Amino acid sequence: MRQAYFAGGCFWCITPSFTELEGVSQVVSGYSGGDEEDPTYEEVKGQRTHHRESIRIEYDETLVSFETLLDIFLKNVDPFDGGGQFIDRGASYTLAIYAQNEAEHDAAQAAIARLEAEAGKPTAIALEPFKAFYDAEEYHQDYYLKNPEAFEKEMIESGRRKAEVSE
Repeated sequence: MRQAYFAGGCFWCITPSFTELEGVSQVVSGYSGGDEEDPTYEEVKGQRTHHRESIRIEYDETLVSFETLLDIFLKNVDPFDGGGQFIDRGASYTLAIYAQNEAEHDAAQAAIARLEAEAGKPTAIALEPFKAFYDAEEYHQDYYLKNPEAFEKEMIESGRRKAEVSE
């Protein structure tokens, strides 16, 4: 199994984008990007660390490629928002791809370049070397499954999902 690490704003909101994908065995919410060891949710959300809310995707590369994961990531974020994602603001909600090796770095760099060329403007996606990942507290794991009503409300209020209008 391989791991991929992305910061896509609220980790609750980005997790379901990957969980049903063939070849993905687990998506873990956590913190990455900073140097502080064992950060807490309150510290990260309060901008008291240099970490971002992040996810670790555990996947079988014979069934799904890193490039496919990148593509899904980029389709589920606002790549041009440098201040956070949707209603979640601050450095801990900014975007990052954490490359573990040259191949991941090159793939991410190429995906970002394609997106920028298509849009005609620069993205706000940090491409950084992977340092460490710290699992978030248990109540954050699989939040969308444990709290479906609250999760749906968060997705709509954040602007990530449009509310369905009944007629």
